[in-house]
Amino acid sequence: MSNLVIIESPGKTRALENYLGKGYKVVASIGHVRDLPKSSLGVDIEHGFAAKYVNIREKTDLCNMLRTEAKKAETVYLATDPDREGEAISWHLLSVIDVPDSKIKRVTFNEITKNAVQAGMASPRGIDMDLVNSQQTRRVLDRIVGYKLSPFLWHTVRSGLSAGRVQSVATRIVVDRENEIRSFVPEEYWKIDALLSTSSGKEFSAHYYGINGEKAELRDKQSADEVYEGSQKEKFVVTSVKKSTKTRSPQPPFTTSTMLQDASRKLNFRSAKTMKVAQELYEGVDLGPERGGSQGLITYMRTDSVRISDEAVAAVRGLIGREYGDKYLPGRPRTFKTKASAQDAHEAIRPSHVENKPDDIKPYLSADQYKLYRLIWERFVACQMEAATFDVVNAVINAGEYEYHASGSTPKFKGYLALYEESSDSVKEKEEKLPPISEGDVLTLVKLSPEQKFTEPPPRYTEASLMKYLEEQGIGRPSTITPTITTIISRGYVSRDGKTLSATELGELTVDLMKDNFPDIIDIRFTAGMENKLDDIANGKATMEDVLGGFWKSFSEDLEKAEKKVNGHKGEYVEHTDIVCDKCGAKMIVKSGRFGKFAACPNYPECKNTVKLDKNGKPVYKAEKAEPEKTDMVCDKCGGAIVIRHGRYGDFYSCSNFPKCRNTMPMNGGSNASCPLCGKAIVKRFANKRSFYACSGYPECKFSTSYTPSETKCPQCGCSMFTKKNGELICLNGKCPSNEKKKS
Repeated sequence: MSNLVIIESPGKTRALENYLGKGYKVVASIGHVRDLPKSSLGVDIEHGFAAKYVNIREKTDLCNMLRTEAKKAETVYLATDPDREGEAISWHLLSVIDVPDSKIKRVTFNEITKNAVQAGMASPRGIDMDLVNSQQTRRVLDRIVGYKLSPFLWHTVRSGLSAGRVQSVATRIVVDRENEIRSFVPEEYWKIDALLSTSSGKEFSAHYYGINGEKAELRDKQSADEVYEGSQKEKFVVTSVKKSTKTRSPQPPFTTSTMLQDASRKLNFRSAKTMKVAQELYEGVDLGPERGGSQGLITYMRTDSVRISDEAVAAVRGLIGREYGDKYLPGRPRTFKTKASAQDAHEAIRPSHVENKPDDIKPYLSADQYKLYRLIWERFVACQMEAATFDVVNAVINAGEYEYHASGSTPKFKGYLALYEESSDSVKEKEEKLPPISEGDVLTLVKLSPEQKFTEPPPRYTEASLMKYLEEQGIGRPSTITPTITTIISRGYVSRDGKTLSATELGELTVDLMKDNFPDIIDIRFTAGMENKLDDIANGKATMEDVLGGFWKSFSEDLEKAEKKVNGHKGEYVEHTDIVCDKCGAKMIVKSGRFGKFAACPNYPECKNTVKLDKNGKPVYKAEKAEPEKTDMVCDKCGGAIVIRHGRYGDFYSCSNFPKCRNTMPMNGGSNASCPLCGKAIVKRFANKRSFYACSGYPECKFSTSYTPSETKCPQCGCSMFTKKNGELICLNGKCPSNEKKKS
């Protein structure tokens, strides 16, 4: 009898079979096999919030296969992913395979490498019900909110809407930023930069700081003019020069959130794409027999920890010493502190084998896999390298009572920056290198440049900055970040323009409604607190019933009050556009149909005008039909004028009296060749999805050929010659003397 190993994703099957060897059969559940029913709430609120799970209908055959294989196996290893979701999937698999508990062993792998797999198989355990109940609580919470809150939105906003617990808060954050931008009042201020020159002719810039050592803001043109005119009358003298060394230490290795942020900024990857590629790297890539075949290239990609195993630290320090030299290697390994709110269930995201350098394995990776693996590899190696150091010079320059500051920095030792530099959403000001200056030096003023500025509103969120803010507020966990952002965009609450996220009219309306009726659901602190309670369940400090009971008590009261306030009122949200109806002049509205969204006239049914919208909501107008081109020819059937029309196979001749007269004739396709049988023009025709050349006198003359007409005339008979596929010219006149030899 063989042992059965059940995993989540089929992508890991080959790598695990290689590591486990004979006697083990690896099969995949392909995610969840059981879930709450779609047709009902599936939660018994009155009896301890018991969840009523059912087998997923689409996986009936898969469940039967798993049950059959499990009964044949000596031992069943449940090797689903090492997180709460994976623990819950293993728990559901117990119900599906229906074998004695004595045959079941739960194992986990933080990375798909030989050592990690063997260590995991050697340390089996039972199902961790605290982790399962934490995941169950999240699922039940989301089900209650979705099934109880969505109907309220149908009655008050629009049919078909859906609500989510974490998604509602994420939408609120984007809406709040939109309101900040809308209410922002710009304030005027001025900057004055001085271009100065030393006695040796070296130029550098300094900016106005204040008066007599105190910082002074220039709020209007009058104060700026006063500084501008006063500075020009004075000598610029260096009054202070301070030199120092600045140290910059590397950032810790990636967590899920920081990986998503960096991939967004540096690779322009959306979060869903990043997680998809990371999953592929984790599950395994075939590196060829010389590198050990299929193997996982990174550790588990859903983590909020920056912890690194001792084995991995030793390996990367060895690589740094060999590849970069001892000066890039700190005296002792770097350690990083994981946030108190983190689960710390898994290591940070790092290469499984740091010896697999990105460029060495590039031929085995797709373009996206290579880009993300290189980002992960460089961040991990850099986190254990020596700090970067800079020589910094800060100078104070006085023009009478007016004080100017200048600063410059130059790299002294690149350290980890030789390999990797962190990205940021903020714009970094470039620091220039100052020329040699000393206290008491008198400088020459080359140019004084006052510039009017206005304060700017806070920028709209990008995926990266929204993920960072959610993490800072303690909202969501590694497995929920990407689905949250994807959901609020797909539901139309938030729109994406390039990297920028902005709230839609629907999102703003829904958030305002939620604030009025469900303040807890839309509250950032409440949602972050709920995440902490889920962590408490996972750690055995709280129970599922207590957490759900406390939530339901306040939520049900809010729901009852909201339904009384609505009192059966049916609202209908209308999304307006700036598109003007070209038939009646009204501003069009957005509607949804079987083929997606489109703009429609609000005066329906009096005006039935519609306009197609592209994926960005921009109108797509049909091109106006061009007037047919007239010719001097006359239709031989009705006497009407012959015109040139455009069809799917190109231009053709047609009677201008169409559709009364359907006389048509193909054009000659740019050829002046004549038929070798009757002398009429050769034209291009189409039939059975292929093109060929034929006599325009069809059906009286049925000459046709697959050869292409040429401008060359046959020297023997004067007929048009045709070009074969190999380039040879041939005359197709059967009576031509050149064909007599072929006949004989």
